[in-house]
Amino acid sequence: MRRTVWFGLTLLILLLVVPGTSWPHAYLVKSSPARRATLSGAPARVMLWFNERLEAQFSQASVWNTKGQQVDGGDVQVDPDDAKKLSVGIPTLPAGTYTVKYRVLSVDGHIVESEFPFTVRSQ
Repeated sequence: MRRTVWFGLTLLILLLVVPGTSWPHAYLVKSSPARRATLSGAPARVMLWFNERLEAQFSQASVWNTKGQQVDGGDVQVDPDDAKKLSVGIPTLPAGTYTVKYRVLSVDGHIVESEFPFTVRSQ
């Protein structure tokens, strides 16, 4: 019994101490605007940076208002100089809360889908 407990504790410690070699899919590293940011004005583009290169033809980003209407410019692009950066243009937005939605395919073949809000305040 003591040997089994010792083995289990040793295995647990090794799993906690040894870092993973890689994530199994792309994840969002940073964004502009940031998640839950409050801005005095809308940016010209929403920009998303990931930890892995993206497949441009299978990666999307969009911006939605609280009424469920898409408000971005539809010009989604993976940066030709940085295949980890995805962006979409947005027009001048009135005060309100908006949701950035993205669905990306990284070069490792995994699809990641998520969303986050940001707010444009009245000036």
